Amino acid sequence: MEVTCLLLLALIPFHCRGQGVYAPAQAQIVHAGQACVVKEDNISERVYTIREGDTLVLQCLVTGHPRPQVRWTKTAGSASDKFQETSVFNETLRIERIARTQGGRYYCKAENGVGVPAIKSIRVDVQYLDEPVLTVHQTVSDVRGNFYQEKTVFLRCTVNSNPPARFIWKRGSDTLSHSQDNGVDIYEPLYTQGETKVLKLKNLRPQDYASYTCQVSVRNVCGIPDKAITFRLTNTTAPPALKLSVNETLVVNPGENVTVQCLLTGGDPLPQLQWSHGPGPLPLGALAQGGTLSIPSVQARDSGYYNCTATNNVGNPAKKTVNLLVRSMKNATFQITPDVIKESENIQLGQDLKLSCHVDAVPQEKVTYQWFKNGKPARMSKRLLVTRNDPELPAVTSSLELIDLHFSDYGTYLCVASFPGAPVPDLSVEVNISSETVPPTISVPKGRAVVTVREGSPAELQCEVRGKPRPPVLWSRVDKEAALLPSGLPLEETPDGKLRLERVSRDMSGTYRCQTARYNGFNVRPREAQVQLNVQFPPEVEPSSQDVRQALGRPVLLRCSLLRGSPQRIASALWRFKGQLLPPPPAVPVAAEAPDHSELRLDAVTRDSSGSYECSVSNDVGSAACLFQVSAKAYSPEFYFDTPNPTRSHKLSKNYSYVLQWTQREPDAVDPVLNYRLSVRQLNQHNTMVKAIPVRRVEKGQLLEYILTDLRVPHSYEVRLTPYTTFGAGDMASRIIHYTEPINSPNLSDNTCHFEDEKICGYTQDLTDNFDWTRQNALTQNPKRSPNTGPPTDISGTPEGYYMFIETSRPRELGDRARLVSPLYNASAKFYCVSFFYHMYGKHIGSLNLLVRSRNKEALDTHAWSLSGNKGNVWQQAHVPINPSGPFQIIFEGVRGSGYLGDIAIDDVTLKKGECPRKQMDPNKGVCVNMSLRVQ
Repeated sequence: MEVTCLLLLALIPFHCRGQGVYAPAQAQIVHAGQACVVKEDNISERVYTIREGDTLVLQCLVTGHPRPQVRWTKTAGSASDKFQETSVFNETLRIERIARTQGGRYYCKAENGVGVPAIKSIRVDVQYLDEPVLTVHQTVSDVRGNFYQEKTVFLRCTVNSNPPARFIWKRGSDTLSHSQDNGVDIYEPLYTQGETKVLKLKNLRPQDYASYTCQVSVRNVCGIPDKAITFRLTNTTAPPALKLSVNETLVVNPGENVTVQCLLTGGDPLPQLQWSHGPGPLPLGALAQGGTLSIPSVQARDSGYYNCTATNNVGNPAKKTVNLLVRSMKNATFQITPDVIKESENIQLGQDLKLSCHVDAVPQEKVTYQWFKNGKPARMSKRLLVTRNDPELPAVTSSLELIDLHFSDYGTYLCVASFPGAPVPDLSVEVNISSETVPPTISVPKGRAVVTVREGSPAELQCEVRGKPRPPVLWSRVDKEAALLPSGLPLEETPDGKLRLERVSRDMSGTYRCQTARYNGFNVRPREAQVQLNVQFPPEVEPSSQDVRQALGRPVLLRCSLLRGSPQRIASALWRFKGQLLPPPPAVPVAAEAPDHSELRLDAVTRDSSGSYECSVSNDVGSAACLFQVSAKAYSPEFYFDTPNPTRSHKLSKNYSYVLQWTQREPDAVDPVLNYRLSVRQLNQHNTMVKAIPVRRVEKGQLLEYILTDLRVPHSYEVRLTPYTTFGAGDMASRIIHYTEPINSPNLSDNTCHFEDEKICGYTQDLTDNFDWTRQNALTQNPKRSPNTGPPTDISGTPEGYYMFIETSRPRELGDRARLVSPLYNASAKFYCVSFFYHMYGKHIGSLNLLVRSRNKEALDTHAWSLSGNKGNVWQQAHVPINPSGPFQIIFEGVRGSGYLGDIAIDDVTLKKGECPRKQMDPNKGVCVNMSLRVQ
């Protein structure tokens, strides 16, 4: 294995720069891939268009110190109405196979705790084109099935798309329009779903019986091809018609095999048949084959509506529905109404009494009831009446009324419900009427009005019912409006009056109501009582974990507070240091209420007292702990990521150096930093070079710098940096540094940028402009780019040669600026000459500006050269003299003109020491004696 040695020589001095480099976050959103744009449209906001199914990649480029954290959020687009919080916390947002519902405005939020967060947004417009749907309709007044002469026909074509689709109607291969055929009318109807165009054939003519094609197009945006659908109109074209082989209501017995046929009686083209079930899907085992539906061994759960639908895109779909009823009975109940006129709730001789009997059945109206007294059929008389469908009771209920109750009427009454002639078992319910039959009372057993249990344990709430007969008990919540019981139901029936709860949770605490049911007992006002459930749970404390830093010799106060718990009090608090129990801290005087916190004071932080402290708080139900890590070690360094042009190459040795910069996080929180331990390792290698870097007193916001030398091109390295104080090693920070192609100070040779490499000679896109410069050649140009603007090739004339240009089509607008920024140059001469070729062709050309950014105390941009307007389809050269006073960058600024025919390009940028050629070009005249021309 090749071993690479790193030389971090002390010859390279350590630098400290000025203070206050902390800066608020700044952000800019860029996207990967070429946006699908329509050149003619002007849009006043930033929009990125993408085809449905493609991959969306958005990157949030950030600056600021400390390094900002990024979070992506989204608001609704045209196909979505919800705000979405994402879990994407890195700088790149990637969505595979994007759907139309994922369109909308995406926000990049960058924050680093300095100033206000930076928020940038971009609207993602997802482009799509569905298959069109063509339906045929005749005038409303027509009721006959076929389309005869002198009839009007409407062909309706509907499609969902973004952007809005363009419709083309054809008869055969001929395109139809109003002006060419008086017998047709093409219009867009109001109040339609999706995009719709209607072709109206007025008073059908023989030539109107033909094939019609609806072609939809989004003009190849995002490469989406056109789509079409064809329909053949004949004199036999007709909407579908149906009939059923059974009645619309079909009553069957459980276990029978059911077959229903849906028969076509008309329709051209031949309609398609489909069966559906409501509610829910077709039963398991059901078979729908063509127009025949078969359900083997039908059960009660299979009852419902079965729909047969026929469609052929002519007229409206035909639909027939079968209501399948499977005979069944369940839930037999009874009621005792002690006084028909409801003046008394007790059974008394001499007043009227009513017994009611009900079952839930399908079909409900086919149920028959029979009453028995003491085992014999009840005989009807003037004093004994049987009624059906009492308006005060559920439908199809049988009632037995005893007029002027006598002692001889006491006995056992039996109600039997049945389906005559059907193999469905009878259901019966028995009622005993005597002097002992009394209405119910309900109460809570002694000592059970308040039930206290621990979270996770079972609980039993109980109410006792007395009376004869004893009705069921219904449970519900009292103190939470519309709250459900743990079972998920608003009301729960218990036959024995006990509500059993498994593994109770704290949200189950509250008041519960128990009340008597009005069935299987007296039909009187419900009796009710209440039970309070208290769920105890362990305490919750804050902080759960805290890192406490303090200089050696200084005091520290640790505090553990109770947030919530049941009971809401601290019964005991135990402090431990490194697992060993500490003596109880001095009691803190408190008011009458229980304490809600515990404190531990350290008089001085030392090496011996540094470590892990734990406060265990208990409320007699459980415990929770606050953890404190106390130390005097320094916080981690904060790497500075916004260093301009940090890479410096040495071509002869194939090595490079890197300017590493950082600040120290909270340096005043602990003892002063004495030195840093620097560790550098080439990725995928094991050898590590270590060096100590001494420093003087470090202040907050002070930018520290060290130059790493003898790094091998083009390898990347892991850098680790650890601060040291009198306490010892602090927290370590690490980062990866990558080699990037730099540009050194200008020299007289080999300093022309042809933009042939993807790194574009170290030039970068300005983060504060409106859009970016694009690198391309004749082979990578969009074949459907706008004509009459932009160069066909670079200055060399070869299709492989690259150049930089600005695309001024949608969504660009007048005045938008794109800036291309050079690397930072160290000024080693008084005068420099910037030479470059430019191409400014198109009737909407804006301006091309050259600026110089001085890097002394602060960045200052000054204009050095400017040119505006159409200069023809030629590459021309400009020579611009500059005299920077210190480190500097050059900036090419392209400004969008009044329209999309305004693409500007540059190529072969050269920066040389010394003065420019004497004969300078007049930018406003666009000609120059010593310029180079290449006619395209």
